[in-house]
Amino acid sequence: MHRAALLIALLATLVLATSASAAERMWIGFHDDPSFRWSENRQPELDAARAANATIVRILVEWHQVAQTKPANPRNSFDKAYAFSEIDELVRNAQARGMEINLCLWGTPGWANGGGKPNVAPTNPKDYADFARAVASRYSGKRAGFPFVRFYSIWNESNLSLFLSPQYGGAGDIVGPAAYAKLANAAVPAIKAASPKALVAIGETSSTGRDKPRAGTGSDSVAPATFARLLAPLVKGIKFDAWAQHPYPFPVNQKPSQKVRYPNVTLLSFPQFQKDLDKWFERKNLPIWITEYGHETKPGEPLGVTEAVQAKYARQAIEIARSYPNVPMFIWFVFRDSKGSVWQSGLYRENGKPRPSLATWSAAARTVDMRNGLVRVKGGAKEPTVTVQLRELCANNPVGAAVGTNTRVYDGKKLVGVAQPAGALAIDCTVRIKLPITVAKGKTYTATVDANTLVSKLSRTITIVGA
Repeated sequence: MHRAALLIALLATLVLATSASAAERMWIGFHDDPSFRWSENRQPELDAARAANATIVRILVEWHQVAQTKPANPRNSFDKAYAFSEIDELVRNAQARGMEINLCLWGTPGWANGGGKPNVAPTNPKDYADFARAVASRYSGKRAGFPFVRFYSIWNESNLSLFLSPQYGGAGDIVGPAAYAKLANAAVPAIKAASPKALVAIGETSSTGRDKPRAGTGSDSVAPATFARLLAPLVKGIKFDAWAQHPYPFPVNQKPSQKVRYPNVTLLSFPQFQKDLDKWFERKNLPIWITEYGHETKPGEPLGVTEAVQAKYARQAIEIARSYPNVPMFIWFVFRDSKGSVWQSGLYRENGKPRPSLATWSAAARTVDMRNGLVRVKGGAKEPTVTVQLRELCANNPVGAAVGTNTRVYDGKKLVGVAQPAGALAIDCTVRIKLPITVAKGKTYTATVDANTLVSKLSRTITIVGA
């Protein structure tokens, strides 16, 4: 089959899959520290991201920068050695715009690894656990002015020596997974203890690795599926929530539909990777978070794609991710090109002008907005309870605030139920309400929920499918 025809057939298959077994909703957004944290225009940049239908922002919380000197009380994020102010600002700014945050905790300070570089694991994993607990406690939602953070990731691209070194021992044996296991075993329980509603991913693996040592500083790598297989028996018992993966195509000019030799993992590898993750970690339908993905453009990246092709690939990548039922997150790297950055994958050029990919990405993102949820309910269920995402309400209402709703349920265009259920704003910025219907098997309903407190109001649309 001609390659173009093959791609059309593949995408047609994926579109059909969305009606039966697709994720249908995803947290979708960007990783872009320079734009969202350090730019003088960081608030307008977040406004633009939200206008592009982003619902999540991922950032690196660099331990070696946040704690340049050892804290006297490392579990207390208000210890004077810690510097969280710019992260605090971003978390608050994102919440005010209705966006979630994913905090990726990476980078060892020299005081914790004998003067080593940030990519060298701490000598004592407890130090990393204490830091993770401090972060999760700060953003647990229990302290006014410090919003609840829903998503955390353990380390960054843990299968690359650029971020976790060494990956190989003196005899050429793979040691990276064992080093990473110590980090995960220490940090996951610490985060959960400090913030029980937090969701934590392990892995954060890049798409490719060699599975054998290579001469040259910073070049050693392990294929992501190999890394996961070796890691699994070392982390039994920890209650993590997802595997995080960066399924970039490689080289950078390849398509989202690129097929690679497993155990490397790009987007089309996910069915096999999902099957293996479930087997290795003894889980069923383990979620896979896509926490980095993007396509670089010419001329900034000479080996990249044209801007027109990037626009097409952005839409295709979201369609492929959406076709998988256990992928609830898709994060694009980056939002806007920045001076000095080695990546030119932004939806905006460095001069602030949009690329064609902005329109295609935004249109695709609108269709998967996780805040307008989709739930499947057993046929015959009376007054089913649904969870409504109301992140913005937490910006100016305390936990426990009374939330009233005006809820209308439609079967197609026909109004079939009206109610005004009330609830309390939970620590994770959600409200649970009962819908005024009895769900029929095979029916699809739409509920419009107008939520309000004494000082704010917000609307959501929930889709209910009778299973």
